[in-house]
Amino acid sequence: MTTPAPSAWKATWGHVVGRGLFEVLYAVERHGVTRVPRRGPVLLAANHTGYLDGALVASMSPRPAHFLVLTDTFDTVAGPLLRASGQIPLDQKVGDRTALGQAIEVLRRDGVIGIFPEGGRGRGDLAEAGRGVAWLAINGRATIIPTACLGTRATGEHADSWPRVRSRLVVDFGAPVVLELPDGIPGRQRLHLAGEQVRLALAGHVAEASRRHGIPLPEDIPEGLVGT
Repeated sequence: MTTPAPSAWKATWGHVVGRGLFEVLYAVERHGVTRVPRRGPVLLAANHTGYLDGALVASMSPRPAHFLVLTDTFDTVAGPLLRASGQIPLDQKVGDRTALGQAIEVLRRDGVIGIFPEGGRGRGDLAEAGRGVAWLAINGRATIIPTACLGTRATGEHADSWPRVRSRLVVDFGAPVVLELPDGIPGRQRLHLAGEQVRLALAGHVAEASRRHGIPLPEDIPEGLVGT
């Protein structure tokens, strides 16, 4: 028996509460919100440098979103909040068909899924990226929005650190990624090509947003676990 996707109302609740908290605690900015389609299935593909990235993007999104979050995070003090806000646990150690099935269900009900193509926290420059976002976009027929998340971790800070209160945080939504996939190519090759197109589009958007907003990416790989 398949596990159903989290209810849409949970993401809506998390969206409202999260945005309120971020606006109180930090100097948050969001840009490019009109680039996110108001209707239909959407994938927010974001870079990942700090612990609060998922919560920040989900809160600043113009639409409620369900993020794919590593299962280990649900075992921390943040677990109850993640469940209450409709986030989806993802086990990267196996091909997590349950998580992918839940994400597809959200997209097929015209919802929004958030995902970190890098898989874990790092520099956030998209030097490498997985193919999950491409698989979801193709199978969920979703619009891919490259999303730059800036300011959540500075160079030298620990993987689990939080930005200091009232610091500047920016979420910048880019133009939709248009996949160019020739007809007749094998499925594995098609997925690889789509994944690379997403990676390059997101890497370019993050670099441009970092320059435009004057918030550099951290220069290091954070200490501690980065797979969250």
